[in-house]
Amino acid sequence: MKAFDRLAALCIVILIAGFVALDVLLMSEGSKEDNAYKVEINRAVQEISSDEKADISSFEYITGIHEDDGSSDFYSTGREYTVRRINGKIYRIDYERSEKKDMNTVTAANVIMGLLSAAVIGVLVYLRRSIVRPFNELRDYPLELSKGNLTMPLKEKSSKHFGRFVWGLDMLRQRLEKAREDELELAKKEKTMLLSLSHDIKTPLSAIKLSSQALSRGLYSDEKKRRETAASIGEKADEIENYLGQIISRAENEFLTYEINMTQVYLSEIIRRIQEYYSDKLSLTGTELIVEEYSDCMLSADPERLIEVIQNIFENAIKYGDGKRISVSVSEEENCRLITVENTGCILPESEIDDIFLSFRRGPNVGNKPGSGLGLYICRRLMSDMGGDVYAETSDGLMRVTVVCKKA
Repeated sequence: MKAFDRLAALCIVILIAGFVALDVLLMSEGSKEDNAYKVEINRAVQEISSDEKADISSFEYITGIHEDDGSSDFYSTGREYTVRRINGKIYRIDYERSEKKDMNTVTAANVIMGLLSAAVIGVLVYLRRSIVRPFNELRDYPLELSKGNLTMPLKEKSSKHFGRFVWGLDMLRQRLEKAREDELELAKKEKTMLLSLSHDIKTPLSAIKLSSQALSRGLYSDEKKRRETAASIGEKADEIENYLGQIISRAENEFLTYEINMTQVYLSEIIRRIQEYYSDKLSLTGTELIVEEYSDCMLSADPERLIEVIQNIFENAIKYGDGKRISVSVSEEENCRLITVENTGCILPESEIDDIFLSFRRGPNVGNKPGSGLGLYICRRLMSDMGGDVYAETSDGLMRVTVVCKKA
């Protein structure tokens, strides 16, 4: 805000300096024009000397030429004049300076400059009130969000310039606040689950320990009893394994949560947004992007989630491909549309295809490239929640990942 105020003050100083410079320039030009009447007087004297008359209408500053007739009021006039003796006669030449005309020019120039200055100051005031001040109020908000201060909502602004921006920031705050609440709730559930399962595991674990101790000490002399005890140990081990399966299943289901908003969207809208996003990005890396012809239709999906899935596939194609070509094609199968993203430079063995959709699993072709192993797992989860699917296949150095979407 202070920087803008200094800039506005500098603009006003420049305008004032422009006023002064313009007035000085016009006044100096006006002083030069003040001598124009003298030139006309000399021309009038020459005309009278040669013809004993002069055409008043041809002069701009001379208003009258009078010959001395001996009257007493010859020299009593309210106008400016000069007296000249021409051919033995005395003439009074009335004239007016150009100062009045010059002052009119200065006044007009000042009015124009005043209007221009008022417009500039008005724009500066508008910018300060509608843009700079609202933005200054929002300046520290992202920093507060990064610190985790999520409880203070943003005040709605009437400025049309920041209405959508403020709305977006407040939506981000609400999302972060909800994410933190969900994280705390998940941590509470995890702790409760672990306490509950650990208590449940203690019973079969104690039975296994007692049975194994009895067997190791030879307390059972009957072969049938030993077999029953061994079978019991196996049953308790299966029970523990079941509990561990529950832990793993609940962990996989709860560590990622999604919000799906099913609606209808045109296939062309999805392809257009993907093409617009990646055209410039791929052109910088020299990767050829090909979008094959397709027939448009209405899909049943969450548009934002579907774009997220295809973007995830594109990022994998960029990261693990050879950077030569990425193509998008669309095919039809029963009541679905299949969107296939194909990239060159695939070195993933076909035997590893199914594993790349598992959580925290990465193919042997990743090398030292960063990643979490969750991208395609998330894609499959999202498509499953939208009633679709995603699968991959390789052949001849090409990687194809196909997204199956239901038609509306």
